[in-house]
Amino acid sequence: MKILVVEDHRDIHDNLMEFLELRGHDVDGALDGLTGLHLAASNRYDAIILDVMLPGIDGNQICRSLREHSKSDVAIVMLSARDELDDRLTGFKAGADDYIVKPFAMSEVLARVQAVAARRQPKTSHLLVVADLRFDLDTLEVSRADKALKLKPTTRKLLELLMRNSPNIVRRAELEAYLWGKDSPRTENLRTNIHLLRVIVDKHFDCPLIHTVHGVGYKLCKQAL
Repeated sequence: MKILVVEDHRDIHDNLMEFLELRGHDVDGALDGLTGLHLAASNRYDAIILDVMLPGIDGNQICRSLREHSKSDVAIVMLSARDELDDRLTGFKAGADDYIVKPFAMSEVLARVQAVAARRQPKTSHLLVVADLRFDLDTLEVSRADKALKLKPTTRKLLELLMRNSPNIVRRAELEAYLWGKDSPRTENLRTNIHLLRVIVDKHFDCPLIHTVHGVGYKLCKQAL
């Protein structure tokens, strides 16, 4: 993805930039509101990570300007140290897709950015397809080789994120943050859900689609024999 980070705290800004770039994303950065607004209005981004309190012009104003004046449909995730309901509502009214309270885990930010960016993508297709595995996002029906598969909500979310990122690797921390947010349970819970998903998606078929990348995470794809 192409992502813009607008954050005036130098350490947070640099850490976010480095984290996202190491995961293969194309990232621009701004340390003040005016520069951030200029970049956002002048370039096409898949997502913007936008701090609320910024010098020059604040994040809510930037968000409102992009939605109302530039008619931008870019995914916007706002960051703030403020956790009051009114602050969050102000961000959503300005046009934010999600709102994350500081301090935060980098992996959670990326997982939530990926989720809102996916929702913002043009709905040219409501069907995810990898090999003979199909996931209808409208009906939530999943099938493989035309055989219907039944998944529980957590394994369905897990499958959706893996299919959206196929054939790329999704890191364990990103999967945990997407499924459970800040309250991620122990790592065993992710392994359990991966096992359950494998039983449903792979067990009764010749070619496994879910693969473990040891020490990193998981990917869903058809691998050459």
